[in-house]
Amino acid sequence: MYQYDPIDQALIDERVIQFRDQVERRINGSLPESEFRPLRLQNGLYLQRHAYMLRVAIPYGLISSKQLLTLADIADRYDQGYGHFTTRQNIQFNWVELEKTPDILADLAKVEMHAIQTSGNCIRNITSDPFAGVAADEVVDPRPICELLRQWSTLHPEFAFLPRKFKFAINGSKEDRTVLLCHDVGIQLHKDHHGEILADIYAGGGMGRTPILGNLVHTNLPWQKLPSYLTALLRVYNRFGRRDNLYKARIKILVKALSPEEFARQVNIEWRQIQESDHNFTPAEWQRVAQHFTKPAYQILPSLDSATVASQADTSSRPAFQRWLERNVRAHQIAGYASVVLSLKPHAIQAPGDATAKQMRAIAGLAQTYSFGELRVTHEQNLVLADVEQSQLFALWCEAKKSNLVLPNIGLLTDIIACPGGDFCSLANAKSLPIAKAIQERFDNLDYLFDLGDLSVNISGCINSCGHHHVGNIGILGVDKDGEEWYQITLGGEQGVNAAIGKVIGPSFGALDIPTVMDDILKVYVNERQSDERFIDTYRRLGIAPFKTAAYLKQNLSVELV
Repeated sequence: MYQYDPIDQALIDERVIQFRDQVERRINGSLPESEFRPLRLQNGLYLQRHAYMLRVAIPYGLISSKQLLTLADIADRYDQGYGHFTTRQNIQFNWVELEKTPDILADLAKVEMHAIQTSGNCIRNITSDPFAGVAADEVVDPRPICELLRQWSTLHPEFAFLPRKFKFAINGSKEDRTVLLCHDVGIQLHKDHHGEILADIYAGGGMGRTPILGNLVHTNLPWQKLPSYLTALLRVYNRFGRRDNLYKARIKILVKALSPEEFARQVNIEWRQIQESDHNFTPAEWQRVAQHFTKPAYQILPSLDSATVASQADTSSRPAFQRWLERNVRAHQIAGYASVVLSLKPHAIQAPGDATAKQMRAIAGLAQTYSFGELRVTHEQNLVLADVEQSQLFALWCEAKKSNLVLPNIGLLTDIIACPGGDFCSLANAKSLPIAKAIQERFDNLDYLFDLGDLSVNISGCINSCGHHHVGNIGILGVDKDGEEWYQITLGGEQGVNAAIGKVIGPSFGALDIPTVMDDILKVYVNERQSDERFIDTYRRLGIAPFKTAAYLKQNLSVELV
C-alpha cells in the first residue's frame, strides 16, 4: 500500500498544528462558531446530535493492520470503544470531545492517516473496489490511479469550494463493486489492444433527494490525461453549478439541466485549452506511485477446490464453515489464495458497520497473520482480508469466530447497509439502527436467508441517502411526519453493472410495521420466483404491483396500484 514521503508527512503534521491552534481559539472564545465551522469541516469534524463526530479518511478503502490498531486505540482513548465504517470506506468516531480532536489527528498522522476532505464542498475520499489488485475479474488494478488522483485532489486550491461535495469512484474490474454510476464522477478503467490503460468517464450520478444514474461523457481517455480532463470537468461544474440552492447544487442537477451531451461539449471546450499542458500525469509519476502496489510475496501453492477446503474442518464445524465459504470467500487471481469478507453485521448485536476496539485489534491480528498485514473496507460496511492462503481458511475461520466476525450473511438480507441515522446524525429525520436491528431479529434464520439468496437491504435516516437506500433491492428511507418517524419503502434498486434506482411503493409505514411489511414482500418473492431467480429478477419480471398489494394488505389503506 502507499507509503508517505516527507512531503506527505509534513503536510499532515502541519495540518495538525494548524487545527490545534484553531481549536484552542474556539475554546477560549476568540474564534466564533460561524468561523470555526468551515475550518473543522475541512478536518472531518462534525457537530452531531450529542457530540462531535470525527470522520477519518481511508483512501480507496485500503488500510494496514498497524493503522487499524491505531483506530482501535482512538476508539478506546477518545470515544466509547468502537468505530463506525461507512459507505465511503471511511471510519467515524461518534463521541469525541472538541479539545481532544487535535490529539486524535496527531495520533493518526503518526501512522500516515488524516481526516482531510472527509467533509466540505470539495473532492471527498476516493472510493474503489475493495478487491482491487486481487479480484479474479480484474482488468486494471485501479489503486495507482486512485492514489494519483488522491494526491492531485488533496487541498487542490481550485476545487476547495465547489458548489457542493464531490465524490469519485474508480473501478478496474468487469463487475462493478463501487456503485460507479451513483457518483458525481465514475471512472471505469480498461485496456486497449496494446495494453494501454484507458478510462471511460461517467458524470452526474448521485443519490440523495434526486437519485440519478451517471451518464457516459467521455470514452477511451488515456490515463495520463485524467487530471486535465477532470480539471476541465470540475471547472465547468464550478462555473455553472447552482450555488443559490443547496438541494440543486450537485453536478447531477447541472448535467440533467444542460443534457449529458451539452455538458460533455462544454467540458471538451475547456479541455482543449489544457489537455496538452502540465496538468497531466507522467510515466515518472506512475512509477513513483505504482511501486507501492506490487504483489506481496505469494507462495507457489496448488489451487484447492471447494470440497478440499471444506474438508479442513472437523465434522461438527463443517456445515457452518461451508456456509461461510459459500458467502464470505471470494476467488483470487493467484492460485492457492482467496479473499475473505469479515462480516460487521452480527444479527442484532451491534449496528451495521460498527466494530469495537477489541474487534479491531483482533482483525488487525488476523490481517498480520493471514493476509500480509493489509485490509480493505467495503462500501457495504464490511472488512476484507484480500490475500489468504486457501489452506489457512479454516484456521482463520476459527480465530475470527472468537470475535463474532464469521456470520455467513454477505450479500444476504441481513447484510444491511445503514447510516447512523437519528441516533447520531443531526440531519436525520428518523432512526436507522433500530430498524436494522428489528429486521435482523425477525430474519435470524440462516436456512431462510440462504433460501432467499442474494438480496440487498439498505436503510437511510434521511433523504441524503448515506445508507444508499435508492440502490437496495429493498430500500428503507426514514421520513418525518409531524414530528413522528415513518419509513418509506422502495423496491427494485440494484448496484453493479445493472445499476438501477428503486421505486417507492406508496405511503410510509410506522417503525413497528417494517419487519412485517418486509415479510409480506418476501412472501411474494418466495411464492412467485422461478428457478434460480434472485429477488431482483422476480421483481423485474412481475413489476411492483404484487409486492405493493402484499405490503398494504394488512394496513387498511386505499392504494392505487401502478
